[in-house]
Amino acid sequence: MKLLLDFFPIIIFFAVYKYTDDMIIATAVLIPATILQMAYTWLKERRIEKMQLVTLILVIVFGGATVLLQDKTFIQWKPTVVNWLFGLAFLGSHFIGKKPIIERIMAANIDLPQPVWKSLSFAWIGFFFFVGALNLVVAYNFSEDIWVDFKLFGMLGLTVVFIILQSLFLSKHIKNSDQES
Repeated sequence: MKLLLDFFPIIIFFAVYKYTDDMIIATAVLIPATILQMAYTWLKERRIEKMQLVTLILVIVFGGATVLLQDKTFIQWKPTVVNWLFGLAFLGSHFIGKKPIIERIMAANIDLPQPVWKSLSFAWIGFFFFVGALNLVVAYNFSEDIWVDFKLFGMLGLTVVFIILQSLFLSKHIKNSDQES
């Protein structure tokens, strides 16, 4: 259910775009859909994660600029900005605090040696910067329709493949730490 809720705004954006063939209208619907998603999350959990809040703010800012200026470029840049901000946050966590963000998020569920946490963190950093750049390549070199498909299916597919590869990488280290105990 949480996964469906997380993808609710982009699914709505995608459906409205496919129905209207108009990115401005789809963006105009995306903004309240994202606000509703966050309101529901707040009512249900009494908290909103920082990453969700950043995404909400960027949807409002970039989506609002898209609708007000009637220029799809702003909403096309939003995934790049989100991914690059996450990449910068993950990178910055190596210099601020004692642990990388990925370790702070996952350490309660998994025990890994420090070098593995660093490798995992840098893999996420690379992934965020790669996906952000790839979004711009698709936005500027392909049709609007292909970009909308990429935004939902391409980015989601890349994320799933990355998580599977990450799981395979981690399974090697989890087995080693289990065998040592």
